[in-house]
Amino acid sequence: MKRVFLKLSGEALAGEKKTGFDEATVMGVAKQVKEIVDQGIQVGIVIGGGNFWRGRTSETIDRTKADQIGMLATIMNCIYVSEIFRYVGMKTQILTPFECGSMTKLFSKDRANKYFDRGMVVFFAGGTGHPYFSTDTGIVLRAIEMEAEGIYLAKAIDGVYDSDPKINPNAVKYDEVSIQEVIDKKLAVVDMTASIMCMENKMPMYVFGLNEENSIVDAINGKFNGTKVTV
Repeated sequence: MKRVFLKLSGEALAGEKKTGFDEATVMGVAKQVKEIVDQGIQVGIVIGGGNFWRGRTSETIDRTKADQIGMLATIMNCIYVSEIFRYVGMKTQILTPFECGSMTKLFSKDRANKYFDRGMVVFFAGGTGHPYFSTDTGIVLRAIEMEAEGIYLAKAIDGVYDSDPKINPNAVKYDEVSIQEVIDKKLAVVDMTASIMCMENKMPMYVFGLNEENSIVDAINGKFNGTKVTV
């Protein structure tokens, strides 16, 4: 593959602490991504904000404001992870769909392509810039727009199951599942909006556990035990 998009779970980056950052976890991610970049693969990254904010569960804050807080949480995550990436020897840039002072650059496809061509890892922070759209929708939108060849979802669980494995100990994991089945059975790989966008634009997804050893490198090189979501 020439260009892939990687979605990192905010909660997974927090490690056992469940909030904030676990530097050892982020350092491990950075070293794996560097190995991918050194292979000549262009990497775009989207990070969720759940290690700081799960505002949609709030009943006291306006939904639009809650989502705006979530957008800012993703920007904080990208700034932190970007700096760890630089520490291990990568060049990075952060793009947002709205002006964010001097901390990020305003997103455009041409600007993102310019950074990719320079060998940079490009972080797409701030979601879509609009409320009611998740970072799931954000990564699918950017991956389609930037003509990525696949979306890799690094999660706290190691694939797609027919039910929640945290609740049902007999849940069965799929090795491969179609995006149509994901939609029909509401398997919650990504939210419904993102799922339909993947189906309409034939964007494959690969779901795997972030905490497994060398999981990012293995997934992108086709050697993983997660779930492939086909189109």
